[in-house]
Amino acid sequence: MPRAYPQTMGTRDLITQKLTTAFAPARLEVRDDSHLHQGHAGHRPGGESHFSVHIVASAFKGKSRIERHRMINEALSGELRGGVHALAIQALAPGEGATQSPPSSRRVG
Repeated sequence: MPRAYPQTMGTRDLITQKLTTAFAPARLEVRDDSHLHQGHAGHRPGGESHFSVHIVASAFKGKSRIERHRMINEALSGELRGGVHALAIQALAPGEGATQSPPSSRRVG
């Protein structure tokens, strides 16, 4: 059964709440970057169309970058089908630095 969220909650807060519920992150930053995209595709008056997410969660340990993005996209599927035009994601497991890449999904051998 889908979780009910208040209708008055802003998109940034809704994204924060959904990611917190889904991943219990050690660190989470959700930034509304809509103001940087005025006049570009997908921008709308009032913003709330372009977001950046930086999340650190144990759920991402051993997952590739693609797997991590898919997990986040699934958690935010309603927002991505609705008013969110763009979502920049940096998803890390605890202990990974911002410059360290997640495990590759490419297999050799």
